[in-house]
Amino acid sequence: MLEVEGLHAYYGKSHILQGVSLCVGKGEIISLLGRNGAGRSTTIRTIMGHVPPVGVIRFRGARIDGLQPHEIARRGLGYVPEDREIFPGLTVRENLLLGMKAARQQGRWSLDEVFELFPLLRDRADAAGEVLSGGEQQMLTICRTLMGDPDLIMIDEPTEGLAPMLVDRVRGLLERIAERGVAVLLVEQKLTIALAISHRLYVMGQGRIVFEGSPQALRASEHVRREWLEV
Repeated sequence: MLEVEGLHAYYGKSHILQGVSLCVGKGEIISLLGRNGAGRSTTIRTIMGHVPPVGVIRFRGARIDGLQPHEIARRGLGYVPEDREIFPGLTVRENLLLGMKAARQQGRWSLDEVFELFPLLRDRADAAGEVLSGGEQQMLTICRTLMGDPDLIMIDEPTEGLAPMLVDRVRGLLERIAERGVAVLLVEQKLTIALAISHRLYVMGQGRIVFEGSPQALRASEHVRREWLEV
């Protein structure tokens, strides 16, 4: 579904991504791991068109490198940034409705289904986004992206700063998303979660992919964990 080949990206003169290649299939949960500064967030920002790409990015067989973010989104690629970017003055319901595609009002996810996934959002449907907790804002951002009916959703650090109960709910949501045939490319800091829900994992270091394999293979690779993941 998503194929990235030899991807390079720059911030000014800084060469951040140095030949990243990865792929994500339909319904897969793929985790992108690494220490802070390894290039994980830059990878998904570049795929989404927020950073100019050098290399080949294909989504459902068509090249999307060089397209604008809104054009990429219309092709069915969703993106949940780390800083959430909700509309603080709008209600939860209004935030969710803004995520819907005008041309496709009925997709995989309806407002009722989103509320079923996260009853907390139903309870706060008429509350302004700015009064939600950090965890509730994170749930709202993910669900708003789902309302756009993506075929693949890229999520940057969804469990960062969340209480354990909300971490479990986000994990359950990611698994439900994949069950509905939506692929997930997940940037995650918590190794335990990534190992538990991922079909495959990539580990990044210094702007490159340094490991690709199954959760079982990463558990068995003490060298990779020690060299590129552990602090």
